[in-house]
Amino acid sequence: MNPVSELAFFALLVRVGSLAATARELNLTPPAVTKRLAQLEQRLGVRLLNRTTRSISLTAEGETYLINAQRILGEIEEMERQVSSSRAEPKGLLRVNAPLGFGRTHVGPAVSSFARRYPDVEVQLQLTDRPINLPDDAIDVAIRFGELPDSRLIARKIAANRRRLCAAPAYLQAHGHPQTPRDLVQHNCIVLRQNDAAFGSWRLSRGKQTESVKVRGSLSTNDGEVALNWALDGHGILMRAEWNLAGHLRSGRLVEVLGDYETPPADIYAVYLERLNLSAKVSLFIEHLRDFFHRNADESAWR
Repeated sequence: MNPVSELAFFALLVRVGSLAATARELNLTPPAVTKRLAQLEQRLGVRLLNRTTRSISLTAEGETYLINAQRILGEIEEMERQVSSSRAEPKGLLRVNAPLGFGRTHVGPAVSSFARRYPDVEVQLQLTDRPINLPDDAIDVAIRFGELPDSRLIARKIAANRRRLCAAPAYLQAHGHPQTPRDLVQHNCIVLRQNDAAFGSWRLSRGKQTESVKVRGSLSTNDGEVALNWALDGHGILMRAEWNLAGHLRSGRLVEVLGDYETPPADIYAVYLERLNLSAKVSLFIEHLRDFFHRNADESAWR
């Protein structure tokens, strides 16, 4: 028996729930199925199932074997679908994760247009600002900003972006414009508590000079939309991605400060596991995101 046949045999056995039912599915006798299972367990050197005359149940080793068998069989099916019909419409479940604010404003509408174009793909969109681990959290594609430390992942840039510092005119009129990064310690700064970023540490660069400033303020939050509204209300200086700020900067409701300094990169990436590199639904979804943002995003916010 080849390894793939063994995986398929065991997955079928667990799915139908008995040796007799498996025998009927495979058009074999029950003793032949029992012998096949015994040969598999003998080759592996472990018991995969606890079995009685009426029922079977997975051992710990059997559960591990089943989980990996289902994953491998799914990947083989996906590969064969791509090879046999590269033009076939993508199908199946696509699980996407995105940050809360960006997900609501941009990824949600992009998923809507993707679903109209590819109706056979079921998309589950999860919005959260907590860090995720793609394999552990069963996510196919994650949308992320800035530097990506995990080298095991593939990242494709879907939009350019940068962070900018700004405040309402009323705040700047009352408290003045900071002239250097060190001046920020004298200001009320609105701080975002997100992901694993160092809380309240803002890094600004000009040329080869980089300064890290520990800012403080009377207001902090983990929600970018709340922080933006506080800045619009004149509570202090905010560092935020330009896609969130562009309209307010154009209208004059917010004014950029320290604009000649660079902030940490905030380009937007679609991140996925290497084993999904050839997945039709993943590659088409990422291309759709790139096209969607190019066609619909505000030019001044995505330059």
